[in-house]
Amino acid sequence: MSLRAALRRLLDGFPAALARLGLVERAKATEAFDLAAPVMVTGGLRVLLRMADFLFVGIALGDKAIAGLELGFQYYFIGFGVSLALTSGTISVVSRLQGADKRERADLAVKQSLWLALAISLPLTVLSWVYADPLIDLLTDDGAVVDFGAAYLQVVMLSLAFRFWSMIAARALAGSGDTRTPMYVRLLTLPTNVVLNAVLVFGLGPFPELGVVGAALGTTIANVVAAVAFFGLLAFGTYDITLPIRGRQFDAGLTAEIIRVATPLTGMRLLQSTARFPFLFILGVLGTPVLSAYAIGRRVMLLALMPAWGYSTAASTLVGQSLGAGDEESATDYGWQTLRISLVTQLLLAAAIVLAARPIALAFGTEYIDLTVQFIQLFGVVTAGFSISRTMRGSLRGAGDTRWPLYGTFLGSYLIRLPIAILALPTAFTVSLAGVSLTPGLGLGMPAIFLAIVADFYAKAAVNTGRFWSGRWKAVARRANVGATGD
Repeated sequence: MSLRAALRRLLDGFPAALARLGLVERAKATEAFDLAAPVMVTGGLRVLLRMADFLFVGIALGDKAIAGLELGFQYYFIGFGVSLALTSGTISVVSRLQGADKRERADLAVKQSLWLALAISLPLTVLSWVYADPLIDLLTDDGAVVDFGAAYLQVVMLSLAFRFWSMIAARALAGSGDTRTPMYVRLLTLPTNVVLNAVLVFGLGPFPELGVVGAALGTTIANVVAAVAFFGLLAFGTYDITLPIRGRQFDAGLTAEIIRVATPLTGMRLLQSTARFPFLFILGVLGTPVLSAYAIGRRVMLLALMPAWGYSTAASTLVGQSLGAGDEESATDYGWQTLRISLVTQLLLAAAIVLAARPIALAFGTEYIDLTVQFIQLFGVVTAGFSISRTMRGSLRGAGDTRWPLYGTFLGSYLIRLPIAILALPTAFTVSLAGVSLTPGLGLGMPAIFLAIVADFYAKAAVNTGRFWSGRWKAVARRANVGATGD
C-alpha cells in the first residue's frame, strides 16, 4: 500500500469510526471532513507560524516583546478580520453559483472581490504606517511594549493587500469544492515564513538581528509569495474557479451580493476587534505579565481551535452548494452533521494541548509559567463553545444569512465580556467622564477575566445555533440566490 493510500485510509477511518459510535452520519460527515482537513492543515500551519513568531521573539527579547507583538498584531487583525468577512461573501456567492452551474458568474465574483479588497486594504496600510506609535500607545503605558508593537505593526501591514488576495483566492477555491490547492500553496509558503522569521529575528548567518521587525518582515515576504502563487494559479490555471483578467470588470449585482453577505460579517469582525482593544487595555492595567501570559495562551489554543475553521469552511461550501441546487433538506443535514464531527475533532485536540500546557508554556521562555498555564487551560474550557459558534456561523454564511452572527458577537463581546472584565480592575483605578471620577472595577482580578472569556464564547455559540435551528435562514437563502444568479 502506498503512503498516499495509507493516509487516505487513515483519514477516511476517522468519520467512519465516529459513525460506528453513532455520533455522525457517515457519508455527509466524510464529505465535511474531506473539505475541512486541508483547511485545518493550512490553518494549523498558520497558527504554528504565529506561535513561532511569539516563541522566537519571547526567547530573543522576553515578555515585553511578546506583549508588544500581541498589541501590534491586534491592529493587523482588523484588516485581516475584514478580509475574512469579505471572503465570506466570496465563498457564499461562489458556492451558490457553482451549485447553480453558473461558472462564468462565479469567476466574475472573484474579480469583484479583488477590487473590493484593494479599496479596503490600501488605506488601512497607509494609516498604520503613519500612526503606529500612537495606536499602540493607546493600549499600554509601557514604553518598551509600545516600541516593540509599533515596529511590528508598521512592517506587517505592508503585506495586508497581498494577504487579502490570498484569502479571496483560497475561499473562492473552497466555494468550488477545492480546499486542497490552498493547502498546497500554504505548505510551500508557511514553512518559508518560519525559516525567514527565525533567521531575521535572531540574525542567523549573514543576516542582521532584527527582533520583532524580523518577525514582521518574514511574514510580509511570505504573504507576497503566497499572493503571487494564487494569482498565477487562478489567472492561468485550469481550476473550476478562475480569475478572468480581461473582459468585464464590474457587475453591480454580484458586487452588491458580496457586500450584502460581507457587511454583517465585517461588522461582526470590527465588533470583535474593537472589543479586544478595551479588553487588552484592562489586561495591561492588570500588568504586562497578564498581557504576555494571555498572548501566549491564546496563541497556543488557537491551534486547538483550527478544526472549527476547517469545518466552518466545509459547512459554507456544502450548505451553499445544496441551496444553490435547491435542496434545503440536504443543506440542513449538512449543517448539523458538520457540527457534530467538528465538535468531536476539536475536543480531542484541545484535551491534548491542555494536558501539555506546562511544557508548552516553558518553551516560550516566559517568566510567568503558572499564569500562562492557567490561560492555556482556560481556552481549553471554551473550545466547545468556539467550535459550535464557528461551525454554525459557516452554515449560516453558506446560506447568505450573516446578520445573526453579528448579533451574537455584539452580545458576547460588548454586553457580556467587557462588563464582566471591567470588574477585574483594581479599586484604585479611576476614569474621568464629564468631570466625574468613576471607579468601574471591583478588584476581582483574574477570576473576572476568566469568567468574561468563557461567557463570551458560549453566548455566541447559543445565538448562532439558535438561528440555524430556527430554519429561518432558508428564506434568506432563497432571496439571496436571486441576486447572485441574476435570475
